[in-house]
Amino acid sequence: MLLLVCGCGKYSEKDVVKDLENKIKKADSYKLTGELQVLNNDDVYNYDIEVSHKKDNYYKVSLINSNNNHEQVILRNSEGVYV
Repeated sequence: MLLLVCGCGKYSEKDVVKDLENKIKKADSYKLTGELQVLNNDDVYNYDIEVSHKKDNYYKVSLINSNNNHEQVILRNSEGVYV
């Protein structure tokens, strides 16, 4: 019965988004993964994406073409941005 009472609180979608925003603001770094689909005329390109971000705007973006495993990397460090 205790589990039922605790699990049915008023925690709205806005509360979840607000908590997530607060956690992101406090974080020193984060990592995201996803998929990207690019449509170019009749051609479709699928990419696996991985993004790593560190405080002070350092980041690494990795794009891997799902068809041929060709990888492109965008890197920003203290010396500049590299592709």
